[in-house]
Amino acid sequence: MRVCGVGENWMARRDAEIADVMDEFRSRIREIAEMQQQRVKLTATASTRDRQISVTVNANGVVIQTKFGSGIDEYSYEDIAKAITRLAQQAAEDVFKKSEQVMAPLAEERARLPKLSDVIPGMPDFQSEIPTEPPVSVAPPGAAERDDAELVFTDVETIEDKPETGKGVTDSVW
Repeated sequence: MRVCGVGENWMARRDAEIADVMDEFRSRIREIAEMQQQRVKLTATASTRDRQISVTVNANGVVIQTKFGSGIDEYSYEDIAKAITRLAQQAAEDVFKKSEQVMAPLAEERARLPKLSDVIPGMPDFQSEIPTEPPVSVAPPGAAERDDAELVFTDVETIEDKPETGKGVTDSVW
């Protein structure tokens, strides 16, 4: 007859806890995979008011279809080009909003989880150190908005330059 010791009970509980954690992990991975499958199937379409031009984009905002109605000949080439650009941008914005909605449960769950800096004393909050990406321009190439702007740093210390006296071998002390 064998008597179960305290150590064996502890090990059995630990193994059960590990199994529970792994089950939860696998469940989350399945949920993420399902969200990703939903997201990659997304499309969005934008059309002119008269439905003469329609542009459809995929989940990444890439144009996958452009359609013209039978009255397209009433548009100038310039108007067609402007409309396609505007519609592609609208459709991309729509599909990105849809993507955010599909992935929202994951983002909400992630926001509820503690940060590494909350769990490990003294650990910096790396997320807060990541610079915020500037908005991407939708202006056409060559537009003034696309001119390279000088980088502006906000976490700097200003030091006044003072003229140096005595510049090496030409200094009077030599």
